[in-house]
Amino acid sequence: MTGTTGGTGTARPAFGEWLAEAERRTAAPDERGRARLDAAGKLAVRERVGLLCDDGSFVEDGRLANGAAEGLPADGVVTGRGTVDGRPVVVVANDPTVKAGSWGARTVEKMVRATEVALREQLAIVWLVDSAGARITDQVELFPGRRGAGRIFHNQVALSGKVPQVCCLFGPSAAGGAYVPSFCDLVIMVEGNASMYLGSPRMAEMVVGERVSLEEMGGARMHCTVSGCGDLLAADDADAIEQARLYLSYLPATWRDEPPTYTPEPPLRPLVTGDVPARESEPFDVHVVIDGLVDEDSFFEIKPLFAPELVVGLARLEGRTVGVVANNSAVKGGVLFVDSADKAARFVTLCDAFGIPLVYLADVPGFMIGSEVERAGIIRHGAKMVAAVSEATVPQVSVVLRKAYGAGLYAMAGPGFAPHACVALPTAAIAVMGPEAAVNAVYANRIAAIEDPAERDAFVRARREEYLEDVDLRRLASDLVVDAVVQPEDLRADLVRRLAYAARTHREFSERRHPVWPV
Repeated sequence: MTGTTGGTGTARPAFGEWLAEAERRTAAPDERGRARLDAAGKLAVRERVGLLCDDGSFVEDGRLANGAAEGLPADGVVTGRGTVDGRPVVVVANDPTVKAGSWGARTVEKMVRATEVALREQLAIVWLVDSAGARITDQVELFPGRRGAGRIFHNQVALSGKVPQVCCLFGPSAAGGAYVPSFCDLVIMVEGNASMYLGSPRMAEMVVGERVSLEEMGGARMHCTVSGCGDLLAADDADAIEQARLYLSYLPATWRDEPPTYTPEPPLRPLVTGDVPARESEPFDVHVVIDGLVDEDSFFEIKPLFAPELVVGLARLEGRTVGVVANNSAVKGGVLFVDSADKAARFVTLCDAFGIPLVYLADVPGFMIGSEVERAGIIRHGAKMVAAVSEATVPQVSVVLRKAYGAGLYAMAGPGFAPHACVALPTAAIAVMGPEAAVNAVYANRIAAIEDPAERDAFVRARREEYLEDVDLRRLASDLVVDAVVQPEDLRADLVRRLAYAARTHREFSERRHPVWPV
C-alpha cells in the first residue's frame, strides 16, 4: 500500500513519501527561487548556515514546520544548533525564497523556541536575517499572544549581556522584525541588499507624504553612517558571515566565562616618539597608536563609519582580548558629539558585560558646544557615556595621549572614575579647557581693551604661559593626578602588566536593582 484515503476519498501519500518530499523541498530553493537569489547576489539559507557553522555540526529543529502546507517549506525559517570554531551557538536563519522570508505562526514559534534554547543552555545566538516581516494574513496567530512575536524580543532582552547576540542582515528586516537586529550586540549589513525600517517607502508616502528611496529610508550604508543601527558593512553574504565568525572569536561563550586567549603577536610596528605629535592642534590618525599597541592585525573596529571622531573596537594585547576606546583628532578634532557619546556608551557596556578589559586612549578637547548640539541633547547623551564608564567594573586603564580637557577627561575614564591606572605620555595635558579658550574666558575684557596689537599679543602669550605652567604635566604627576608618565616605546608593556595585575579585581559597583539611565 503506497498511501491512505481520507474521508473524501482523496489519496494521501504514505508518510515515507511525504517525509522525503518535505525534506527535498526544504533542502534547496526551487529553480525560480534560485534565480531570484542569483540575481540579487545572495546565498540560499542553508548555504548561509553552512558557511557560519563548522562542517557537519548543524542540527536543525522544526524542519517539517507547516509541512502540510503548499509552498511553505520549514515555514520560511531554519533554526537549530551548530558550532562556530568549536563554540556551540543557536542559529535562526530566514529563507528569503519562502514568501520573502516573512513570518507566519510556525515561524514565530520556531524563533521563540530558539531564543528559549539560547536562554536555557546559555548559548550565543546568531541571526541570519532576510525577512519581509509578518504575514498580515496570519497576524492573529503570530502577533498578539503570549507566544507571539513579542516574546522573541522579550527573550532577546533577557539574553542581552548573558551571551553574545550577532545579526547578519542580508536583505530586509521590516516593521516589527527590525527589532531583532536592534537587540543584538552586533549588526552586520550587506551593502546593496540589506535594509531595516519600521515603515516602507510606500507606507511613508501614504502616511506622512514623504517620497524616499529604500536606500535613503533604511539602507545598509545609511544605517552604518547616519543612524548607527548598523555596525559593519559587508560586501556580500560570505563577507558578513566571516565578520560574524571573527567577532565571536573575541568574546567568551557566556558572561560567566573568560574571553578566549591566543598566541601573543607583536604589534604591526612599535609605537615610537613622534607618533603622537606634541603640538595639540596638529591632527593625527589614532589608528597609528592602536596599531603600535595591539597584536598585529587583531584590531576589530566596530562602527568605523559612524561617529568616526571616536574609534572603538576589540583587539588582542599579548593574545588577550581588550576593548579600545580612542579619540581620533583626524576627524572633527576628536571632539565628542551626541553620536560618539552613544557609540562609546554602547561599546563600554558590551565590554563590561563580557568581562573584556578596556583601554582608553584620550586626546579629547571635550564635548561639542553650541545650540545645535544642545538641542540634540548633548548633555544627556554625554551622561550616557559617563555613566557607562562609571559602572564598568572590568579592568580599565586610561592613557592620556595628548590633551584631555573638560568633561572629555571624565568620559575617557579619567582619575575621578577609578580606573585601575591613569597614565600619560610625555605629550599629555589635562585641564578644564585648552590654554587659548581659558585665557579668552578669563581675560576677554582686558584683551579687548588693549588697542596696540603687539601689546595685546604679548599679554595673551604671557597669560597662556602662566596657564600652561599651572597645568604642567610635571605638576600633575607630582600631585598624583596621573599614576605614571610612560614613554611611547614602553606603553604596550606597561598596559600588559597593569591589566594582568588588575585581572583579579572584585567586580561590583553598587547594590541596587538597576540604575535610572540617562536616555
